[in-house]
Amino acid sequence: LVVRSLFAPAVPMLPSLVTGAAAGIVSLHLIQKLLFPYFWHDFKYLLKVIKYGLTVKIYRLRGKIFTVLDKFVKQADRQPHKPFILYEGDVHTYQDVDRRSNRVAQVFLQQGALKKGDTVALLMSNEPDFIHVWFGVAKLGCVVAFLNFNIRSRSLLHCISNCEPKILIVGADMLGTLEEILPNLQKDIGVWVMTKDCTLPSVNTLLDKLEAASEDCVPVNLRSANNLMASVLYIFTSGTTGLPKAAVISHLQILKGAAGLWAFGATADDAVYITLPLYHSAASVLGIGGCIELGATCVLRKKFSASQFWSDCKKYNVTVIQYIGELCRYLCNQPVKEGEKDHKVRLAVGNGVRSDVWREFLGRFGDIKMCEFYGATEGNISFMNHTGKIGSVGRTNFFYKLFFPSDLIKYDFKKDEPIRNRHGWCEKVKKGEAGLLISKVNAKNPFFGYAGSKKHTENKLLREVFKKGDIYFNTGDLMVQDQENFLYFLDRIGDTYRWKGENVATTEVSDIIGMLDFIEEASVYGVPVPDHEGKVGMVSVTLKPNKSLDLEQMYEQVVTYLPGYACPVFLRLQETMEMTGTFKQQKFRLVREGFNPSAITDPLYFLYSSKKSYVPLTKDLHDKILSGQLKL
Repeated sequence: LVVRSLFAPAVPMLPSLVTGAAAGIVSLHLIQKLLFPYFWHDFKYLLKVIKYGLTVKIYRLRGKIFTVLDKFVKQADRQPHKPFILYEGDVHTYQDVDRRSNRVAQVFLQQGALKKGDTVALLMSNEPDFIHVWFGVAKLGCVVAFLNFNIRSRSLLHCISNCEPKILIVGADMLGTLEEILPNLQKDIGVWVMTKDCTLPSVNTLLDKLEAASEDCVPVNLRSANNLMASVLYIFTSGTTGLPKAAVISHLQILKGAAGLWAFGATADDAVYITLPLYHSAASVLGIGGCIELGATCVLRKKFSASQFWSDCKKYNVTVIQYIGELCRYLCNQPVKEGEKDHKVRLAVGNGVRSDVWREFLGRFGDIKMCEFYGATEGNISFMNHTGKIGSVGRTNFFYKLFFPSDLIKYDFKKDEPIRNRHGWCEKVKKGEAGLLISKVNAKNPFFGYAGSKKHTENKLLREVFKKGDIYFNTGDLMVQDQENFLYFLDRIGDTYRWKGENVATTEVSDIIGMLDFIEEASVYGVPVPDHEGKVGMVSVTLKPNKSLDLEQMYEQVVTYLPGYACPVFLRLQETMEMTGTFKQQKFRLVREGFNPSAITDPLYFLYSSKKSYVPLTKDLHDKILSGQLKL
């Protein structure tokens, strides 16, 4: 009775305690929804980042360096008959790719042409043999340099010499480009082509030798990595100045990049559609590497086709697509057809899509999760939009910055440099203000730089930013962070602009134009065009005394020596070139004035491909460009 009397008063209190606890939980939930609406999104994403980082660290602590290539070989053993690459109706299983890449490795091993640590330059378009050759020479422990097959002549020779390859391997459809550079190619570089015969001098054929080669594995120790920081790829980037630079890509970077599809929710059951060029990190590291990480299937296309895109998705049961902003716009510009939502695509992974195109894309093509991300090829920082917020490249928060420290700092657009206060330190921008994105360089987030000149690597670093001794990677990108910590890309800084998904270095273009004997100076810049991603190229030129402008020769010069995306679409003829106080070309006014013939008194011209010349830019042409009647 005593015991009962002691506890009896507590019994009626239980319902009130439960009610109070429930009310508290509901209140906390409402507060979280109101003040921290993205808490669980951020928490789940951060857990994935930590989980993957711990997995890599555990392997390192065990003394095992498990690379993406090792993962591929393991996948080939585990699921040999699963399709790895679907290409033009052909199925290449994991085992098929493993064995053919073994043949590639065996050819060069038997020839004695390569040893561990050598660099192999690869000039090939999208095809399965790109991957076979890449994996094959990687199995010999070689560093592979992906060459942009759009670039020509001087720029291509520069890229090849920059990565100092032992051999150059060229695709069958690139023989014309090879023939063009062969006379000026360094004589100590061995040249191999993916054909059975070739009439070019001192060129070796690979296809015939592959047929006779063994499918046996080469010794594993040849590919074994002793350090995740070791170089494994060179991927060329225009950066912010000059000719393309070979960004050094380590095993660690590939492991991080290959985890991207997994982080967005892709699985082994997915079929990933890759139409972007494999020389880009988005297609090779995120796409191919991502499929290996998952054990998924890659649907590879030689070249993007807007008209065939959704047909391919239906034909191959594609569930994940890769995009750049231009790709989505091209798809939205296609004539409307019945059944456009009749597909299995559930994820779209990429970057650079405008908000209006994003909305139109979803409204037209169905309930697809857009997985926008940000990351420079050579950079040490990335963001992922894991919430689907339209227009944003991702989110940052206190916890994310603990692992990946970054900031937006004030930038002087006229001086083209970060603003420093009277103490010499950089200053952070407020939320809602545009700032230059910088990322701290440390042991956990290293910057591997560029092959060749150390000057290029040093130029991408900012020192003594907030305190003595600190070092930050300069992304060259202007961004803004809103009140909810979403990040939005605004523009590139420096002498570069982005067009058709490619970075264009203005100095490279002006150097090519400056080779013409009638050009005194050439100032190249990007100008915005309504309803287009990025900026289109424009060049303002002055003439040498007693020389006249040859429009046909100008056309021939740019289309011969520049990739299509780098050819200036608009041309402006000036009497004098405006300079800054430090004798740099003043481009702000030129960019602001654009290409409107009604507002500019200087002669303006338009690159008219069908006429193989630059032609006067009339008001009628200008109107057709703005209305979309004339395609750029």
